[in-house]
Amino acid sequence: MTSDLMDLPQGDVRLLGTEAAQRLLGSTELARLAYVAADGTPRVMPMMFHWTGEDVVMWSFAGAGKLPALRARPDVALTIDVNAYPPEVLMLRGEAALTEVDGIVPEYVLALHRYHGEGREEQVAAMVAEIERPGLRMARIAVRPTWAGLLDFRTRLPAVLAEQGR
Repeated sequence: MTSDLMDLPQGDVRLLGTEAAQRLLGSTELARLAYVAADGTPRVMPMMFHWTGEDVVMWSFAGAGKLPALRARPDVALTIDVNAYPPEVLMLRGEAALTEVDGIVPEYVLALHRYHGEGREEQVAAMVAEIERPGLRMARIAVRPTWAGLLDFRTRLPAVLAEQGR
């Protein structure tokens, strides 16, 4: 990682260009989508995702309870992290843009290929065939980050730890 990227403050979306962020965005970890439900209480939903280079795209079946809540309050937060040492954590904020889709959200299929790995085309095709039915409607949930934070516990530490190390 170049010094320029290491020195970016938390919140700067250019952090998405760092090696650690790109590794997490291309990983098979789940994104955790945080939003406010219709009853006003917070929710966190682990979801598969696909990074387009601009948006983190997730999906849901049309009619899911989270969709009206996301339409009413589109401000969301996401984390993608690894359960390993040292931890790596990518934190994002943005607005969820929802689009109803007839059939399957294309990024769903792309994510299935990434999550299941090369050589699993038959498995992915079977999973798609299992849900693909006449009349299927899905919702594409796209979040374009407006804020990014990164902790890799090697070069970027939480502020309190960084201060203690000085």
